[in-house]
Amino acid sequence: MNFSNSRTTYLFSKYYDRTASQKEIKELFDILKSSSDQELTKLMRDEWENFQHMEAPFFSFEKSQEMLDKILASGRDKNKFHEEVPAVISRRKPLIFISISAAAALIIINIIGFDFWSEKITPASVQIVSAKVNTDLSPGGNRAVLTFENGQRIILDSINNGIIAKNESFEIIKTENGQLVYHAFDRNYKNARNGDFNVVSTPRGGGYRITLPDGSKVWLNAASSIKFPGVFKRNIREVELDGEAYFEIVKKSAMPFMVRSGRTEIEVLGTHFNVKAYSKEKIMKTTLVEGSVKINEGNSSLLLKPGQQVRLTGGNLTILNNVDIEEQIAWKNGLFIFKDASIEEVMSQVASWYDLNVTFEGKVPKKYLTGKVSRNVNALEFMNLLNYAGVKFKITGKNIVIMNK
Repeated sequence: MNFSNSRTTYLFSKYYDRTASQKEIKELFDILKSSSDQELTKLMRDEWENFQHMEAPFFSFEKSQEMLDKILASGRDKNKFHEEVPAVISRRKPLIFISISAAAALIIINIIGFDFWSEKITPASVQIVSAKVNTDLSPGGNRAVLTFENGQRIILDSINNGIIAKNESFEIIKTENGQLVYHAFDRNYKNARNGDFNVVSTPRGGGYRITLPDGSKVWLNAASSIKFPGVFKRNIREVELDGEAYFEIVKKSAMPFMVRSGRTEIEVLGTHFNVKAYSKEKIMKTTLVEGSVKINEGNSSLLLKPGQQVRLTGGNLTILNNVDIEEQIAWKNGLFIFKDASIEEVMSQVASWYDLNVTFEGKVPKKYLTGKVSRNVNALEFMNLLNYAGVKFKITGKNIVIMNK
């Protein structure tokens, strides 16, 4: 294979820019698989240099260089490489290894870092030497249950699209793209009954999008629930949250919107904000994207400005300025984003989204990770990336054990 022309570089660029067709992706990996070690070594060195300018790669320059050196060394001593870069993924301790003929594909992993395609990296990039892992490691999706005041439950991910409930005040529609839309026949209806309250709850590994009766939109994260009436009363719009949700609230100056979580109230008129308020967690976080919100906790109250986050810990409110909005609402945009995140923080999100049980063997590794990945990749792909960053683990069924080397 002759790399003197620019075809391979062109294919790398197309893949990185996410503009490559399926035919071009196949062509790229066919080149990688059919090329000699010498040709691949030159290609990897060239491409490695070309893409080192990218912003916030998942691996540091030092880690990237170390990985590349090991990959290149593996072409000369494959057995040594297999010993140095093991990834324990099951009770049988199979090895995941990268041969020289697939090493250039690892450059793609580092180039896009945690910025994965929704389509998964082709299997040619990694060879798994083991029997199949007999467990469901797929990512979360549109999964939720709708519960009415009378106790009736509808499993939303198994019911057909269309109108799923209706009364004289409103109708509930499940749309084709997995959303729940409440349509109030009169959005200023003043005689809404207390019995009209609905609860939408997501399991671990689930999420759902809801359009409330007033047209406001809510993105509900995994293991969360939101309670609201089928029709809001004339003077107030009030919901109750346990878990995490992102809100885009329709502005109605004469009809304030209230989010309640425990004893805390969040009062808004029209704004975009994120609330993370899991009842089992010690810290509640409210992050303002645009507009303004007022946080009330007991006798204390704070007014937030865009870019600020308020944290509630033990009854005390604290404001953080200039928080990273992209990181805070990454889940809503279908991403994991980590910026100097501890392995505990990373694995907490992994456990929730993939519905896995995570434990640590021995002391918790002191690792801090930066990068982003699509929430569409399966758990094994995600964990293999962490393995390249030095995180050792094993998987048995739905259980992940993080090992301290």
